[in-house]
Amino acid sequence: MRKIKIVLVILGLTAIFSYNNAIAIEIWVSTSGSDRNPGTKEQPMKTLLMAMRKARELRRLNDPAVKEGVHIILGGGVYRLYEPVLIRPEDSGSESSPTIIRAASGEKPVLSGGKTVGNWEKVMENIERLPGEAQGRVWATDIPSIWSNQLNFRQLWVNGRKADRASSFNDGELNRIIKSDSLKEEMWIPVPEIPLQNSVQLEFIILQWWTIANLRVKTFDIIGDKARLTFHQPESRIEFEHPWPMPVDDSADIYMADDKYPFCGNSPFFFANTIELLNQPGEWCRDPVTGMIYYWPRENEDMSEAEVIIPFLETVIRIEGSLDNPVSNIIFQGLGFEHTTWMRPSEAGHVPVQDGMYFIDAYKLKVPGTPGNETLENQGWLGRQSAGISVHGASHIRFERCIFSHMSATALDFISGTNHINVEGCVFSDIGGSGVRIGFYGDLSTEDHIPYDPVDFREVCHHIRIANNLITDCSNEYWGCDGINVGFAHDINIEHNEVSHLNNSGISVGWGWTGTINCMKNNRIHANNIHHFARQLYDVAGIYVLSAQPNTEISNNSIHHIEKAPYAHLRDHYQYIYLDQNSSYIRVINNWTEQARFNANTKGPGNEWINNGPHVSEEIKNKAGLETEYKNLLKLTE
Repeated sequence: MRKIKIVLVILGLTAIFSYNNAIAIEIWVSTSGSDRNPGTKEQPMKTLLMAMRKARELRRLNDPAVKEGVHIILGGGVYRLYEPVLIRPEDSGSESSPTIIRAASGEKPVLSGGKTVGNWEKVMENIERLPGEAQGRVWATDIPSIWSNQLNFRQLWVNGRKADRASSFNDGELNRIIKSDSLKEEMWIPVPEIPLQNSVQLEFIILQWWTIANLRVKTFDIIGDKARLTFHQPESRIEFEHPWPMPVDDSADIYMADDKYPFCGNSPFFFANTIELLNQPGEWCRDPVTGMIYYWPRENEDMSEAEVIIPFLETVIRIEGSLDNPVSNIIFQGLGFEHTTWMRPSEAGHVPVQDGMYFIDAYKLKVPGTPGNETLENQGWLGRQSAGISVHGASHIRFERCIFSHMSATALDFISGTNHINVEGCVFSDIGGSGVRIGFYGDLSTEDHIPYDPVDFREVCHHIRIANNLITDCSNEYWGCDGINVGFAHDINIEHNEVSHLNNSGISVGWGWTGTINCMKNNRIHANNIHHFARQLYDVAGIYVLSAQPNTEISNNSIHHIEKAPYAHLRDHYQYIYLDQNSSYIRVINNWTEQARFNANTKGPGNEWINNGPHVSEEIKNKAGLETEYKNLLKLTE
């Protein structure tokens, strides 16, 4: 696995931070400060929350000191948050007087949604349900509690490295589902080698083509040489009703499929989240029966001195404006954002359609056909994963030289009503979902195949630039996510990024599976270096696009090192560039790929393919990826 040192290499910081000047008012923050202090360098405040309030009051009172802007300067160290920092319209700056939240020169401040867990002790006595090979090797500590309630969490980091939830996903081939019964909502599998029928909080993870489903096991019965599983609601109903991605076929025997979908064999699976599966170094388990966290240390990990962190928050920064009153002119420079969780899979399961967007409701139509798609046979209404930083109703926001790391779902999400955004020179690493997500994907009021073209066009995300970022080791927990996801949006410019080591696609742009002209247009995917993707899933690509997107261009990218998912039903179903259903009016030009492997599925009109494949010039290949002044980001990779 690729690892990222959680340090910020800042070269030429003063030159990059164009608003840095001595005239702007400064509010200093330090982990050793006090919120009773005035916020000077000598007497800093303690929290970003109170520093934002001080800046807000200065602007409310029209203090002349803010004329040239406000700099909130964070000293080094970890700022542990107990609630997200909310940035609202009253915090807005202006073009001439922005609010800049930045690292002090040479310092590495981190805003963390995590909680440290100490008092680890090696357990020498026998632990019930723990595998024999782990007895005498695991360490344990109490599950932290708040108001007498044990904290629930899905991630754990030891000395900055993500530990593995105890699971049956070990080296070797995964078993496959034998059959399912959609009426009874049952699945049948081979009897596992490890007894699991008495497990607590057991999770069943299914590899479903281009995504995975997380199902909470309700019953586990051994019947002969097979095991019968049922699952909790609501995920059970959704899993057995939704048609795509198809996990199993009711009439199929193992490894087989029906005549209509000969490529839909029964899916691979594994179990997770119970102490019976903790059987190798680097694995951990939260056991509610004993009230303990168990961890088998990796080599050279000393748990008496290790820093162990569990996530407490789902979001560390919320930028919340409205269409009529957006948040504007906020700049983040040189900050670290770390340690977030996403708890829905533990509370209601997770059955996604694509790109980590999960079903709230989904079913197959008896009579196909929806607006804009006469052959569509399924309906779905979606929820959205949480994000380390979420942005809604905002304009002229910038993230420069920041590090997003140790996040369980999306790292940075521009949800709606956001425009004129710039994300440049940032690192996204160890992200459970997508690094960056942009745009509308449907919600409880809008079926996810309906062409999105709202009456109030301000809702649409537009003019967002994602450039010169290192995006690596994303989708490492929710495999169906990508490095960069864009839904319904326009004028999105994705250029000169290094996107690598992903379980699904590198960059995905478009939504709706529709040929109807909608709000999507003028998107640009240019000169990115995309490699080592499709590690676990298939029907994916280095660059994946979907639906009608007039005047959209895919150009001058370098795409290589497809990993070829080991458990795919179709071993050769991988692409470098993939125009999926109804992709229309898209220009694909001058992209270097190792092989000429491209796909256009139910393609729409107006597409152009010009000069793509291994014969494209070395100059185009070599210029893809980070530009010269940002190549230092690669030094963070081991």
